[in-house]
Amino acid sequence: AVVSTQSTGDYQDIVDAEWNILYEKLDKMVQSGAKIILSRLPIGDVATQYFADRDVFCAGRVTQEDLNRTVKACGGTILATVNNIREADMGHCELFEEIQIGNERYNKFTGCPKAKTCTLILRGGAEQFIDETERSLHDAIMIVRRAMKNDSVVAGGGAIEMELSKELKSYAKTIHGKEQLLITAYAKALEIIPRQLCDNAGFDATVILNKLRQRHAQGDKWMGMDITSEDIADNFVACVWEPSIVKKNALTAACEACCTILSIDETVKNPNSNYKAPNAMPGM
Repeated sequence: AVVSTQSTGDYQDIVDAEWNILYEKLDKMVQSGAKIILSRLPIGDVATQYFADRDVFCAGRVTQEDLNRTVKACGGTILATVNNIREADMGHCELFEEIQIGNERYNKFTGCPKAKTCTLILRGGAEQFIDETERSLHDAIMIVRRAMKNDSVVAGGGAIEMELSKELKSYAKTIHGKEQLLITAYAKALEIIPRQLCDNAGFDATVILNKLRQRHAQGDKWMGMDITSEDIADNFVACVWEPSIVKKNALTAACEACCTILSIDETVKNPNSNYKAPNAMPGM
């Protein structure tokens, strides 16, 4: 907008009106009783100092995602105007503090009445370590989420694979013909899971698998690898669980992949792909 004035006095009146509007909005926010003000837009130095003098914390350039998460945890409403601010429009928390971790500063809300989540801060010396930690943490959270939705669980640490392998080996002995070889091979393939777990932990896979075979043959179906003692243990008692649906999906996907590979009876190769054009004649 363009405003034309006839004198410097008129210009000063316009400037004073702008300041009055600004201070009126700031005063309304303070009078509402709010102690923490978050804005998606930047907050100027004048407003920051005004709030600081009145013991009010403010933060600008807050992302929309962070605003939505704060509203879900603390309650309240994201407002587009400072007029008619109600008590129901404000959120609440027991403690708010600004903490510093490393070179970064964070605003920490504690005791939020509607909070059902928490924030995890991952730190490390290299980016690849952080990425690997994040993937591992995400996998663990998704496993717990799946376990809460499906209440059927089995013991982990290779226990269920060793039990399935034992049952399949026993079942294969009751079948004659080539099917016995297939079932035996399937049972042997299941032992790869506990063997790989031992290799990842740096254990002697041969010793651990021999112990597991012995205990499962004696009827201890939940015996699996114990990473803390470098031995075997009852993982169901030790609360090393995995959702049954995850194991079912893994076995189904493995079988489907194997069937797809076995169904390939011939590969076609284009002989022209290895053809090299002769060099051009000189002068061409």
